[in-house]
Amino acid sequence: MVIGTCVIELRIPGNRSLKGKRRVLKSVMARVRNRFNVSIAEVGNYDLWQSATLGVACISNASDYVHGLLTKVVEWIETNRPDVEVVDYRIEMF
Repeated sequence: MVIGTCVIELRIPGNRSLKGKRRVLKSVMARVRNRFNVSIAEVGNYDLWQSATLGVACISNASDYVHGLLTKVVEWIETNRPDVEVVDYRIEMF
């Protein structure tokens, strides 16, 4: 069994409130959850208006599948969400 985690650092340019940040993140997390069947949550930078940290996790029996799936999540966010900027990400496997 392979557990994969991905920490994604995001920038939300033009955002002016925590309420706006929550709206954007809620949408991103719901779409990623539905499209890729992964667990996703905000895991850092809670009080910063234009910065967010998301944690994504999945489990499988193949490490290649896990790494590919987490990479696709990051690529999907970069491609389909012009309102968010992926600053950095890191994938770990256990």
